[in-house]
Formats: sequence, structure tokens, C-alpha cells
Amino acid sequence: MSAAPYNPIRGISFKLVSVAFFLVMQTCIKAVGPDVPAGEISFFRSIFAIVPIVIYLAWLRNLRSAFHTDNVFGHFKRGLLGILSMICGFYGLTLLPLPEFIAIGYASPLMAVVFASLILGESVRVYRWSAVLVGMSGVVIILWPKLTLLQEGGFAAGEAIGALSVLLGAVLAGLAMVQVRQLVVTEKTPTIVLYFSLTGTLLSAVSLPFDWEWLDLNQTILLISCGVAGGIAQIFLTESYRHAEVSTIAPFEYSSILFGIAVSYILFGDIPTTTMLIGTAIVISAGIFIIFREHQLGLARKAAKKASTPQG
Repeated sequence: MSAAPYNPIRGISFKLVSVAFFLVMQTCIKAVGPDVPAGEISFFRSIFAIVPIVIYLAWLRNLRSAFHTDNVFGHFKRGLLGILSMICGFYGLTLLPLPEFIAIGYASPLMAVVFASLILGESVRVYRWSAVLVGMSGVVIILWPKLTLLQEGGFAAGEAIGALSVLLGAVLAGLAMVQVRQLVVTEKTPTIVLYFSLTGTLLSAVSLPFDWEWLDLNQTILLISCGVAGGIAQIFLTESYRHAEVSTIAPFEYSSILFGIAVSYILFGDIPTTTMLIGTAIVISAGIFIIFREHQLGLARKAAKKASTPQG
């Protein structure tokens, strides 16, 4: 299939649609409640995401080629990191207000910068290191009230454990992002998307003998909807990057906190705290700075490449 024409408005629109569907997924998980184990939730999220993804790939006529890979172990590593991140995040989501879950999750691209430097040897200069430190200070501000509540026990302790679980999920997601960067060197995007859902389904199914709960009709519908919404969100996210540059699309990820606050207030009666809003603003500012810095470095690399190209 030929490359899509550059169309930033369409790319941004697709990104916002993906944010909305991811929010639907998270809302379904939140509505299921804390009694359903995170491994079971992750299984439904993974297996039912395959349905829209397969339909999408078949529509693109890429379904058969998407199964071809020469790096099965690389996909397994990406799937393992992704499903562990998902389990930690979903467990925390059942214990935390939705906006706090979203805000703490913003730590994952910050961690990706750290791991890209440590694992891939990417050059990270003082500007981006400073942004990572500032962003993580925002995460600490969000976490701090939960950590102090840990000493009180009861539900407060549950919220603290949930917050730490989401943070661990964000760290694992950062590692997964680095693994994806390694995969894209040789693997196609449809292959990465498809194998992640397949691997996630198999790995999360391992938790079946341990702690799965029998679901009622409402929980079953919510979890099926969670998986389908997650798959559709992944499709629109993939399509958004076909129409515009990453630096154009990425900042719109932060619209999720606005939608999350609105949905959480309407459906669950959650009101964001002052510390949560302050910490979120810091994390978002750091993230946008990193995106801007990446854009500037990308322009510099293009200019250097153009200057080094022999002129006819």
C-alpha cells in the first residue's frame, strides 16, 4: 500500500479518536471494579483487541504478510514487557481515580528516554535529562499524598499500592517502548501490533489457574468492550502516524487527562486534587519539551544530511 499523503489535520484527528477509545477502554476497566484480577482483565483486553486489528489488516490487505517475522524472540520480549506493564497498570486503575492513573502513566515516555540512553546508547544531552528530572518530580508530587497515606492502612493503603503499581507499569512501558524501537528496524508496524496482541493473550492466559473470577453479564460486556476499544484505539493511533510527524501528533496524547477528569467526575464522582493537577502540569510540560527537543534535533539531522549530499 502506498504511503498516505501528509495531512496533519487528519493525523491529529485520528490521534484524538485513539485517545477517546483508550479512555473508553480504561473506563470499562474502572467500572468492572477491583474484584476482577488484573491478569484476567489483561486477557480480555488482549484477545478481543485482535478482532478489530485483524479486520483492519485484512482491509489493508496486510493480514498474511503481518504474520511473517524473523524475530519471534523480539516480539516475545516486547509482549512480555507490555503485558506486565498492562497488568500493573490495570491493577492500579482498579484502585485509583482515573485521572491519577492517566497522569502517573505519563511517566512512561520519560522512562523511555532513560532506557534509550542506557540500553540503546542513544545520545541524551543535558536538555532532555533536565526535562526527565523535572517530569519525574511532577510524578513524585502526584504520588506523595498516596505514599503518606500508606502508613494509615485500609483503603488509603490500597490507593498507595495502586499508585506504585501504575508507576511500575509506566517503567515497564518505557522498557517496552525501547524494545519497539529495536523491532521497527526490521519489522513492519502491522506485525508488531498483531504479535503484541497475540503474545499478550497467551501470556495473560497463564494467570488463569491462579486467581480468575467468574464474571457476571455486566462484567463480561465491560471487558469485551475494553478489548475491542483497545484494538480500535491502536488502529487509529497507527493511522495517525501515517498522516503526520510524531512531533505533531504526540502532544495531543495529553488531551487524555482533560477527557479523563471529565469522565471520572461524571461517572465516578472523582474530583482531582490540587497536588494531582500541579504534578500533572509539570509532567506534561516536561513531556512537551522532550517532544519539541526531538523535533529540533530531527530538523538538525535533516539539514546535516542535506548539506552532506553531493549536489549535481
